[in-house]
Amino acid sequence: MSQHKIIAAIHDLSGYGRCSLSVILPVISAMGIQVCPVPTAVMSTHTGGFTDIAMEDLTDHISACYNHYEKLHLKFDAIYSGFLSSPKQVDCCLEFLHGNPDSLKVVDPVMGDNGKPYSTYTPELIRRMKELVDAADVITPNLTETCMLLGEECPPVMSVAQARSWLARLSDKPGIVVIKGVPLIDDDGQKLSNVGFDRESGSFWRIDWDHIPVHYPGTGDIFTSVLTASLLKGESLPIALNRATTFTEIAVKTTYSYGTEPRLGVLFEDCLSWLMTNTVLCDYRKL
Repeated sequence: MSQHKIIAAIHDLSGYGRCSLSVILPVISAMGIQVCPVPTAVMSTHTGGFTDIAMEDLTDHISACYNHYEKLHLKFDAIYSGFLSSPKQVDCCLEFLHGNPDSLKVVDPVMGDNGKPYSTYTPELIRRMKELVDAADVITPNLTETCMLLGEECPPVMSVAQARSWLARLSDKPGIVVIKGVPLIDDDGQKLSNVGFDRESGSFWRIDWDHIPVHYPGTGDIFTSVLTASLLKGESLPIALNRATTFTEIAVKTTYSYGTEPRLGVLFEDCLSWLMTNTVLCDYRKL
């Protein structure tokens, strides 16, 4: 039997703009893991900064894929989901998670940013996303999504104690929690932190990164893709957190240097070779 790993990635596919499956496929593949895309929708572009988008909803296709894979007796080493547009899509993801009990279950609960939920996220869809989070092994919300999951207001800065408390609260069901883009009070204002908690070991971790004053779509997808692949390859949480943060930061800084239009996403193609070097990392520290 082949020892090569395979991940089912349940995300939308945007043709232009570098996000979701268009970055997930090459990033995870560069790390030596096969990706089986399960598209939730196909769009001409992503929705951040483009109008008159051509879109085809593929909700029914998700379950059709699952049924076919069951007939093939295909089991995945990891299930990785992202933005979902309806409660029915949550049901489809749960079908994949429950049908692959031995897989690493990664949920990136894409629901909002900058302190606000996305316009498509109704209270019902938020409630259902919480149900999906409870079925996961690993979750990677940003600070806004963390507040939505916990029912908290989004703070301008956080203390280390508050970050640890929120990580622990989110880990009631998932074993590993990572919060992206946390403004810790002990930072100098020029940095943000990605923080993580491994419930099994009881260890809290952080890695700081330079804040670049531009918003690029797809960076969350890139981060969680690298984190997922690293964990699936057996790396520890701090190493995986370090690898995902560093690669995302390299891609962002590379893009920023060229001054390209932000809505086009990051020039990650120029940086993929870094992922193939298996660089030993030690920039993480205890939170």
